[in-house]
Amino acid sequence: MANEIVLIAFYFVILLYSIIIHEVAHGYVALRLGDLTAKYAGRLNLNPIKHIDPWGSIAIPFLMLFLTGFRFAFGWAKPVPYNPYNLTNQKWGPALVAAGGPGSNIAIALIAALLGRVITLPSTLKVDIIASVKMADWSGLAEVISGSFGAIFFVILAMMIFWNVILAFFNLIPIPPLDGSKLLFSVLPIKTETMILLEQFGFMLLLFVIFFLAVPLGNFLNLMLNLFFSITL
Repeated sequence: MANEIVLIAFYFVILLYSIIIHEVAHGYVALRLGDLTAKYAGRLNLNPIKHIDPWGSIAIPFLMLFLTGFRFAFGWAKPVPYNPYNLTNQKWGPALVAAGGPGSNIAIALIAALLGRVITLPSTLKVDIIASVKMADWSGLAEVISGSFGAIFFVILAMMIFWNVILAFFNLIPIPPLDGSKLLFSVLPIKTETMILLEQFGFMLLLFVIFFLAVPLGNFLNLMLNLFFSITL
């Protein structure tokens, strides 16, 4: 039981820092493009206190963990502020800032996958660990990693891949307030009035997608997960 609690703690901490890195990346891209808003707000660091949203970072993830038997959670940090009018590139700047968050998650997932590939474990064991991480099978994980440092390290990497792939590709859905909508608005000739309307009702549309299109959304995220996990084998 103690090993399972440790695994759940790692699961939550990796989720928390994956979200924080996502937000900090937005601020760093904005900084490189000339906007100092995030820097002056003290948000360009990994101190959780600076980024934690009481509801999105603590209450809702813990509630989801509790309701799903500590098998799944989702959350968010306080958005890192930036002023698009300060960006040196007014046309593509907002899109680059938006891409910074998912881009950081994809980079972390790719690095973790490559590190996982060089760990010398039987492929069958890696497959079992990946399946257990995806299903949040804590008892199964605790059993397969017992006494193996390599297996423990691989579990941590698998959790990093899991959360960062989920965060990256979920946020790339082109629905406000997700990052994908900002990328879409930068590419398509959408009128300002239409953008404002979409942003007003974006959260309701997002809830509709989550609840009523859960199967295709889940299939898409699972496809991305399998793509990154295949690198580790």
